[in-house]
Amino acid sequence: MNTIGSSTPGENNDVDISVAAALPKGSRVLSVTRHGTSFWNYTGRIEVERGDRQLESFFIKVISHNRGHHMVQGEYESMKAIHAVCAEFAPKPIAWGTYIDTPGTHFFLAEYRDMNGDMPRPEEMGLCLASLHEESTSPNGKFGFHIPTYTGHLPQTNNWEESWEVFFARNMRQALDCEIQAKGFNLEFDNLVPVLFDVVIPRLLRPLETNGRSVKPCLVHGDLWYGNSGIDSRTNSPVIFDACSFYAHNEYEFGQWRPVCNRFGPEYIKAYHAHCKISEPIEDYDGRLDLYKLRFNTQVSALFPENQGLREQMLGDMRDLARRYG
Repeated sequence: MNTIGSSTPGENNDVDISVAAALPKGSRVLSVTRHGTSFWNYTGRIEVERGDRQLESFFIKVISHNRGHHMVQGEYESMKAIHAVCAEFAPKPIAWGTYIDTPGTHFFLAEYRDMNGDMPRPEEMGLCLASLHEESTSPNGKFGFHIPTYTGHLPQTNNWEESWEVFFARNMRQALDCEIQAKGFNLEFDNLVPVLFDVVIPRLLRPLETNGRSVKPCLVHGDLWYGNSGIDSRTNSPVIFDACSFYAHNEYEFGQWRPVCNRFGPEYIKAYHAHCKISEPIEDYDGRLDLYKLRFNTQVSALFPENQGLREQMLGDMRDLARRYG
């Protein structure tokens, strides 16, 4: 998709009627420009003049994909949940929907936050993320989310579960199924997959919920690599976006910080844990994060079928966990 325009004549003819309806009443579209980058869709900035002559900008994401309707809905609900807990930490979502003139095209609309290209400072990022996790509350006390959310164009089925181990295992199984569908079956899976699900996951996650311990379901961003963060140019505070949220063990967030390609280094995790302590048993902490890293690396491998290096990276994670805990 390379445009967000509509051929319909009228005052807001630079955008589709469905997008125009979500803009402030009486506003006039001044410009629509490409903004940002995305693997899966078009992203842009809409500048409008409101009825009071004030200028206002909006961010729009446009998806032409057979799952696009669910993808924009998942992002809207994810960002809505994060913004409700920490308003400064995430742009406010405005609307989502489907084009009137092009029914196979779907959009997500949010407030525009101008961001510079710098990495958020560890202390501020740690504090904001800890606040999101600690102040959020699952609506039913369970792990999951009320709708599926999407990592790229791949779904996460977020059916509610009382046990984090059960939820994660199902989430991991879905990611692995997507990866195998994208790249085919590897003979090593015959040995590694049973060990992962029958031994490694129970070994690392069951202790979180036994011997009197429990895990609070926390709202997570769900795909918090450095490319989904920035610094607000006006407030100099961290901002996160492009979420695929659900209620999870808070440490799940750091699986995405584990791969060497990521720029959220140890200083960010240290800053976070200054506000939110490591879950017990502490001695399993590194293993849990490596297990969560496997989940993210599996999803990334599924997203890029032609990249066999990502498959090998995922297999390396599985071999390592099997060696240490299997």
